[in-house]
Amino acid sequence: MNIVFMGTPSYAAVILESLLKSHTIKALVCQPDKRAGRDMQLKMPATKELLLKSGLEVPILQPQALDLDFVDLLKQIQFDIIVVAAFGKILPKEILSLAPCVNLHTSILPKYRGASPIQESILENERFFGVTLMQMEEGLDSGDILGFRILKNRGQNARELFGELSEAAAKLTLDYLEKWKEIVPLKQSNADASYCKKIKKEMGMVDFSEAKSLYLKALAYEGWPEIFLQSGLKLKKVFLNENESANKAGEILEILEDKILVGCLRGSVWIQALQAPSKKMVNAYEYLQGRRLKKGDILE
Repeated sequence: MNIVFMGTPSYAAVILESLLKSHTIKALVCQPDKRAGRDMQLKMPATKELLLKSGLEVPILQPQALDLDFVDLLKQIQFDIIVVAAFGKILPKEILSLAPCVNLHTSILPKYRGASPIQESILENERFFGVTLMQMEEGLDSGDILGFRILKNRGQNARELFGELSEAAAKLTLDYLEKWKEIVPLKQSNADASYCKKIKKEMGMVDFSEAKSLYLKALAYEGWPEIFLQSGLKLKKVFLNENESANKAGEILEILEDKILVGCLRGSVWIQALQAPSKKMVNAYEYLQGRRLKKGDILE
């Protein structure tokens, strides 16, 4: 099948890689290169990098806007379907009308429509995670469902879950393209829909109110924005100990060489590493030694 693939990050690159092995990619559409990191070097999208390394002569389109000029450009390409995965922009009706468009969304729709389904699924401690293949329409993640892949919640953090869902989405896409004539679309129930917002840095600020909530935020915000106290101290490699005991918020309950136990108003968490603002990450024990903090003191 001749495919125009629209996707930008590593999640999309995994799907694109699987399609390159069995289908014809007529064009890749991704976001423009952006400056990133402390040195603000220009960085290309993961999908573009993959395609360039493959050596295949596939057109790479990086439009600043999905305007009529871009639509006219797409019209010059002969393709059967548009496959979208984390492209980063909402497609206008002018593109949706060119050919069947399908999207790979990282939640079990209709729940968690929007920008951050993986993080929201973790925060809500869902029993199952998943990816949905859906027909695209003008609404936000509201099109008819074409297929699911489901994963069990095993305590994955966001980085791990992105990887697992990327593989699941790649397999789901190949299955669909093989059997698309037999698939009967399933309408979503808008009554069951929920929406999640784009992640912002301030969402990573935590306190020691409840251990389970802190732990789930540590999982959800792994990679970015991570979790940090009001002081800016980042809490790294956090594990839930229990969620029942009553403690002083931030009280150091136990100190081991490889981790420390910190109390919350409800429950307690193990923390293996800490990172002060503008400093390198260090073992939690080493951090306490440097700050001369001992059992019974408050971590803040």
